[in-house]
Amino acid sequence: MLDELLQNRLTSANDHPLRSDGDYVLYWMIAQRRLNYNIALEYAIARAIEFERPLLVFEPLRVRYQWASDRIHRFIIEGMRDNANAAEKFGIAYYPYVEPKPGKGSPLLHRLAKRSCTVVTDEYPCFFLPTMIEAVKDRIPARLELVDGNSVLPLRSAEKTYTVAHSYRRYMQKNILDALSRSPKASPLPCPALPCPAPVESKTAKSKTAESKKIVPSEDLLVSNLVPKAILDRWPVADFDNLLERNGISKIPIDHDVVPSPVCPGGSVEATRRMTEFLDKKLVHYDDDRNHPDEHATTGLSPHLHFGHISAHEMVLRVLEKEDWSPEDASAPNGKNHGFWNVSEPAEGFLDQVLTWREIGFNWSYKNPNTYDKLDSLPDWAKKSLEETSDDERPYLYSLEEFENAKTHDELWNAAQREIVQTGMMHNYMRMLWGKKIFHWTRSAQEALDVMIHLNNKYGLDGRDPNSYCGILWVLGRTDRAWGPQRPVFGKVRYMTSDSTRKKLRLGEYLERFSEKGGKLG
Repeated sequence: MLDELLQNRLTSANDHPLRSDGDYVLYWMIAQRRLNYNIALEYAIARAIEFERPLLVFEPLRVRYQWASDRIHRFIIEGMRDNANAAEKFGIAYYPYVEPKPGKGSPLLHRLAKRSCTVVTDEYPCFFLPTMIEAVKDRIPARLELVDGNSVLPLRSAEKTYTVAHSYRRYMQKNILDALSRSPKASPLPCPALPCPAPVESKTAKSKTAESKKIVPSEDLLVSNLVPKAILDRWPVADFDNLLERNGISKIPIDHDVVPSPVCPGGSVEATRRMTEFLDKKLVHYDDDRNHPDEHATTGLSPHLHFGHISAHEMVLRVLEKEDWSPEDASAPNGKNHGFWNVSEPAEGFLDQVLTWREIGFNWSYKNPNTYDKLDSLPDWAKKSLEETSDDERPYLYSLEEFENAKTHDELWNAAQREIVQTGMMHNYMRMLWGKKIFHWTRSAQEALDVMIHLNNKYGLDGRDPNSYCGILWVLGRTDRAWGPQRPVFGKVRYMTSDSTRKKLRLGEYLERFSEKGGKLG
């Protein structure tokens, strides 16, 4: 079953030999930061059983990444705390490390890999992660195995870049039933066959049989039993009480002006709570209310999806279970956003968001690693249209600073900007308008792209993600079609206005909440 799940998901980043005499199998957790519905973890467990060695889960958080801030750090660390609690419950060795200053943690992966049978890690097609993998793959003294757990359909399954949602949706519908039949385990832990950590000082541990290691360890038989004291002294296990309760994050050299979100905690526990609340209270209204900011009808899970605190598999499977769906209910592929699953209209709409609009973003990033965040990724019609209107007079021009501080003439746009600055999130419909007006009020498409990327990645908890990059480029015509009539500045690119948005949406409470005076968040 695992072999089928790994089809088109597993690859080796180097050809270093596997080592049967290693002390453990190392799972380097860098993208799918959770212990459930985790394909890479499931594979690492299988490797550990194969080598008759314990599993060591290593989840680091570095300092030197672009847009590093209190907001992002705290969200990730809250997830690490959840993972630590779960790992202790399951009796596996979990090593969370938070780098205190740039470069301090650089040698740690090498030191851990040197003692491993193999290193398993997450494949992620965006931000600095592909560059990081490329930089370390030949330097670490171990096999490095990459597992794609990003989406329900494996990234390698698609033979091409899908340029519009309809074509990707048809591809998805043709392949989704097979993909769902190969879903990861909801809870790969505890695993009775997994060897438990024995003290690192023990020379007889390696000669013990796997059967003799199948015991439930006490709390002191975890990381310290696999990792030498010299390593733990130099790179200590993260102190969550200090980092989260005593504001230890303030001592890390990151952007402290971007403060933690007051409305969106991180971690798998919070992600599960939000998903359950969505299924129990919001799903039934999703189709009618999701576009209306005042209705709060969405999951609020895009940050948790981005940081791997919840799996797209889990979200899809739980919705289908809620709908009492079976594979026999599906219709023939038709490329339409409703009518394939034959579930309720709200569930059809939600599944389309997760399986079409989210996954087409991953398709773009994976197939176009050098251009997914650039104007070069736009379709020819959009490039031509933007070139033809490049000299058109803009009705307003604002600087990056004015955009960032919500100092435009437009109350609705300012509210959307304040939402992301204050909460780390932005309502999806408002994000579309937000991007369209940035383009309308900047000197060029390139300047607009730069502004959108910077503001979204700096403040958005779901920024720096294939899905958010795809949404930003959608503003300029990607995964869209040409529209008429020809308009100033926009040309044939889809046009949106604040006036029409006000008429369409229920957003009185939203405007009050994110007015210049500011309402109470929560």
